[in-house]
Amino acid sequence: MSDDPLANWNGVVMPLSEARVSVLDRGFLFGDGVYEVLRIYSGQPFLEAEHLDRFRRSLDKISIDCDVQRLIGRMRETLSHSGVQEGLIYIQVTRGTAPRTHRFPTGGTAPNELIYIEGFTEEPYGMFRDSGGTAITVPDMRWKRCDIKSVNLLANCMAAQQAAEAGCVEALLIDENGIVNEGSHTSVFGVRDGAILTSPLSPAILPGITRGLVTKLADSCGIPLREQSFTVSEIVELDELFLTGTTAEVLPLVRVDGTSVNDGLPGPVTRQLQQAYQDFVAESLSQTR
Repeated sequence: MSDDPLANWNGVVMPLSEARVSVLDRGFLFGDGVYEVLRIYSGQPFLEAEHLDRFRRSLDKISIDCDVQRLIGRMRETLSHSGVQEGLIYIQVTRGTAPRTHRFPTGGTAPNELIYIEGFTEEPYGMFRDSGGTAITVPDMRWKRCDIKSVNLLANCMAAQQAAEAGCVEALLIDENGIVNEGSHTSVFGVRDGAILTSPLSPAILPGITRGLVTKLADSCGIPLREQSFTVSEIVELDELFLTGTTAEVLPLVRVDGTSVNDGLPGPVTRQLQQAYQDFVAESLSQTR
């Protein structure tokens, strides 16, 4: 497999390094676009329907007209040609190329559609999956429609960079009332007195696909779950803390801002959900064979 990921740019399959976008693309100029990331296990896209449903919602919310069914065909074709067994599918659609103006172009434009397939050389977050990761907290400086998976990610990138500079795997985004909204690229769950807590769906957070799966897994495992926010000051009262995401899967957090969560070890609820996640992946793959 080549080190250069395989891409599909507006229907043409090519090495990613050869894809070219106009400087007048509205995604380049304004961040006027949306994206989606799917996990590949054993050559199969995971939770494909759920990801693509969210992608359609994001497109609709910012009024981009895109033939998603055609895009799905292109995605599958590119994945098949890529030979990638473990990795990610990245999909991005922008409003297209037009003379620069803040309002949407009169008469509309043809969207620019990018798909690329990236293989993993090592398991993401593998070194933290058993021992647990660490996080910092930062103010949530993002816009007020985080339910849209927009390519406007500067505030997320700045938070993630702060976490990296602190030697942490994630930055937890804290709103003006001290509420832990989510991570820079993950959803956040706490465990207290045997029950799971997580922020309710709202424009303040992305409706995470892995988040949705984990809420169902918790129910199947008989673990109580409440869509109830907790504050940064309440982290010290939690028994466990964990992240979920397409690449993070279910990832325990054992320290935040230098302070241990409970005893500083991944807890039993997190462990149970990690196993339930892996079992669900295995079952999904067996159904596609």
